[in-house]
Amino acid sequence: MAWRDFLRRRGPYLALALTCLLGWAFKGHCGAFWSDAIQYKTGCYSDVVPFWTGRGVAAGQIPYVEARMEYPVLTGALIWIEGWITRTLIANADASDFLFVAVAVNTALAFTVLRLIERAGADRARLYAWAAAPPLILYVGHNWDMLAVAFAVAAMLAARRGEARTATGLAALGSAAKLFPVLLLPLLGLDALRGPGGPARRLVAAASLVVIAVMCWGAVNLPFALRAFTNWSEFYTFSSARSGTAASIWELLGTFGIWRSDIPARNLASFAAFAIGAAGIVAFGWRRHGAHLWVLFTPIVAWFLLTNKVYSPQFDLWLWPLLVMTSYRLWPLAWFALGDTLAYLAEFWWFADWATPTHIAIAAAIRAAAMLWIIAGAVRDPAPSWLFGGEQGFRPAEVDRDQPAHPALDHRHAE
Repeated sequence: MAWRDFLRRRGPYLALALTCLLGWAFKGHCGAFWSDAIQYKTGCYSDVVPFWTGRGVAAGQIPYVEARMEYPVLTGALIWIEGWITRTLIANADASDFLFVAVAVNTALAFTVLRLIERAGADRARLYAWAAAPPLILYVGHNWDMLAVAFAVAAMLAARRGEARTATGLAALGSAAKLFPVLLLPLLGLDALRGPGGPARRLVAAASLVVIAVMCWGAVNLPFALRAFTNWSEFYTFSSARSGTAASIWELLGTFGIWRSDIPARNLASFAAFAIGAAGIVAFGWRRHGAHLWVLFTPIVAWFLLTNKVYSPQFDLWLWPLLVMTSYRLWPLAWFALGDTLAYLAEFWWFADWATPTHIAIAAAIRAAAMLWIIAGAVRDPAPSWLFGGEQGFRPAEVDRDQPAHPALDHRHAE
């Protein structure tokens, strides 16, 4: 009985430990010295390995000040900290040691996310959906995205508690690690503009969120921007100058001759497509989720991934925990995981000449179909009841689309 109780309480943590261990094995089996394109053939490629020497990590150089860094400031700081840990703890460390430390830190962040979701009251099905997440196996050792993921989850849960200022600060800090948490900020602002009180009070509430966001983002960015502007701004200039990645819709359109575009045209098209789609998500989702607009963060992130000119494989890790928290059904997650895995393998096997753009297109289409299903469901379905104190897990049943979800929780009904 005691053993069953232990598994009931700690089962998700044990599952997460196994998932991250598999992720370490998946990335670490190639070691630090790749040959014969093994990093592409076996999928063990990781940005961590080339960064060891390519960005001055092995030499202890300070990002932006002494070494170039194409990531936002908090990610650059995390990379430096992991490098310091590696050099301090391991004599004659190499890139494989740095990879081990990066996986360990990402694992700690994954456990942080699990703890946040558990403390918020999520049911066991959702806890296991994160603990056994296929993207964690693929990406826990791929990059440093888990830092921004943890900030995004914390920000969303703060919004769930009605702590808009805390959510704003966390989202702003998350955007100083990777850009996507910034997408939560307009939703928080819109919610403030529809809050209690008169127009002046609402405007002040929204303005205060803007001030908090600017101050939090500026506090970590301004010192580096003033000291080494060129290196600090590389993330933004590099993102603007990139043509795209193989599995993005814009690159596939060009590859198959449907629409070939230069970089400025692609930047404009991707921004316009995202802006129009995001506005549509908010407009159509307003009736269902007007009392909790932060729920629409999930479909907006999904739409951002679909329309962005750069769709690096590990970006799917951004979306997974948001789906775990807000998805009404389980099947879209399963199809998304399948599409994600296929797209990952197709893209890296293409680098190894084992796959063709057609394979990439098929995998990307499966993933995109799942994401469009996710977006439509997020807009039309009610938010899962666990977000509001219920005990609902993933539901397969149809829902009443004409009934607003949780009207009693909307303070605006009293106005």
